[in-house]
Amino acid sequence: MQFYRDGYRPGDPDIQLPAPEALTRGTEFPAEVDVLIVGTGPAGTVLAAQLAAFPGISTRIIERRGGPLLVGQADGVACRTVEMFHSFGLAEALLREAYWVNEVRFWGPSESDRSQIVRTGWVEDTPEGLSEFPHVIVNQARMQQYLLDHAARSSSKLEVDYGLAFVTLTVGDGEHPVEVTLRHTEGPQTGEEFTVRARYVVGCDGARSNVRRAIGHRLEGDAANHAWGVMDVLAVTDFPDWRTKNVIQSAGKGSLLMIPREGGNMVRCYVDLGEVEAGDAAIRNTSVPQLTAVANAILHPYSIDVKSVAWSSVYEVGQRLTDRFDDVPDDDATGRLPHVFIAGDACHTHSAKAGQGMNVSMQDAFNLGWKLAAVLEGRSDAALLHSYSAERQSVAKDLIEFDKFWSAFVAQPTVDPAHPELGGVTAEAMQAEFARQGRYTAGLATRYRPSALTGTDTHQELATGFEVGTRFHATPAIRVADAKPLHLGHAHRADGRWRIYALDGVDGGLREFADWLGTAPESPVQRFRADGADLDAVIDVHGILRGTHHGVDVTALPEILIPRSGPLGLQDWEKVWASDPRNDVFAARGIAASGAVVVVRPDQYVAHVLPLNARTELADFFAGFLVEQGSTVLR
Repeated sequence: MQFYRDGYRPGDPDIQLPAPEALTRGTEFPAEVDVLIVGTGPAGTVLAAQLAAFPGISTRIIERRGGPLLVGQADGVACRTVEMFHSFGLAEALLREAYWVNEVRFWGPSESDRSQIVRTGWVEDTPEGLSEFPHVIVNQARMQQYLLDHAARSSSKLEVDYGLAFVTLTVGDGEHPVEVTLRHTEGPQTGEEFTVRARYVVGCDGARSNVRRAIGHRLEGDAANHAWGVMDVLAVTDFPDWRTKNVIQSAGKGSLLMIPREGGNMVRCYVDLGEVEAGDAAIRNTSVPQLTAVANAILHPYSIDVKSVAWSSVYEVGQRLTDRFDDVPDDDATGRLPHVFIAGDACHTHSAKAGQGMNVSMQDAFNLGWKLAAVLEGRSDAALLHSYSAERQSVAKDLIEFDKFWSAFVAQPTVDPAHPELGGVTAEAMQAEFARQGRYTAGLATRYRPSALTGTDTHQELATGFEVGTRFHATPAIRVADAKPLHLGHAHRADGRWRIYALDGVDGGLREFADWLGTAPESPVQRFRADGADLDAVIDVHGILRGTHHGVDVTALPEILIPRSGPLGLQDWEKVWASDPRNDVFAARGIAASGAVVVVRPDQYVAHVLPLNARTELADFFAGFLVEQGSTVLR
């Protein structure tokens, strides 16, 4: 991270000075806001953290509860989510606290005595090379608090308005076309309602979303037919793999999924309760002692003696999806722009088996946040917002299909060798399927289709390891100015900017390309920044040189690679990179001898791969979603 760029000040550099807009904010809820976020779940907190980077945008986040979530619910944090957390500067704290999932071990009935389980094998949880970050486990409440703390430390000083519930909304005309009715749920004003007008509203209010209902959408999908109990336990046990992730299949007594939690002792147990009728109310009354009894039956000859339960619940597996993630009807022929959005469980629900619910919800918000900022700060036309539903509804649909397969696969009984005609899954098949699905469960299977924001793969051979439409796969490099080994991509911050990574050719080409980017009037860097704005205000350019970092004079490179920025006009020394001899980026990511330009979206997905000399094609690509600037104004 960089700090002191506006002058030295003592204290924690993570706590930013309040922006003028934050200093003038009153204690009363404003009559008008730019963005109203409803709900402080995974999607809502990511969106708040992202929009907090823009103090000129008036953002408020409301929560019907009287305070933050404290325990329970989701806990699996995919590699992709950790990558996203790094862009907020939160990955190190998360990794310090979390449990790291290194292996998945498999248990099944013993061949000699099928009433007892034995270990049948293991696989790496995350295949080597998928991400520089691990799959980890930490309480959803902690994930949300990291993000809320980040928003509160920002120059926006954005904090949650607790004790406010969304009631309804209507969409009309004007600069703040959404009229929202809110109700106090805490304190002396409990029950009182008031209205606020917003440019945009985002419903992150869960599967029973009132925002979704207000815009006329419904969750559609299969009825639930399989129940699971879940409990976070502190226990004494003779089970030897208590501190690894386990998939346990018994002979006729059900299945058990065990995932260790942070802190060294707690474990989450997903207990198979079998087939149920949709809406079975009785199954939801299953008690912790009953769940423990089922778990002990599955674990025989081992057992757990539960000393404390931090959280428990019973749920039925069901996959549901809504057809749009915004308020524009499918049959709308007027070209009406969206003003209301839904994210996370408000638009897709599924089982917990693949560990994707919280992670996909956060990625919904990460996709939407930078687009709202780009529109509100005038860098993009409001038509950009159509792309949110188009991109994320497709991702959610793929997730639903995967979850249907995965939840059914995990719930299968084990094959009885004496009665193979009864069906089921073998230990070998279970183990192989877990290994095969590693990319998906790591959160890395998303691929955005070609659109205005994502180019075609015409030039993919120039950078085969940076696949267009997928997340930018970080790789080691050496930062030239201070010889620090880092992952290329860790320079990416959740600040709404696009990135260009220009990788040099064997015969050069980077310097000429960088000089054009920084000086030519037709360059997207010059064309789409506001008058007087920093050179890298909209597009952050990084150059990667072949060979050693020794002997490179950074000050002799084009200005775009060492730009002056900020109120003091200080140079930015962190944009020039060279190969790490221990893991050459050019070889690791398949960079052609002629070099390559890799364009990366603000949400860390590869938008395009082009040759270093594709000037017109690069400029035309950015012209598809950025607007020329005179001055930066909210719109």
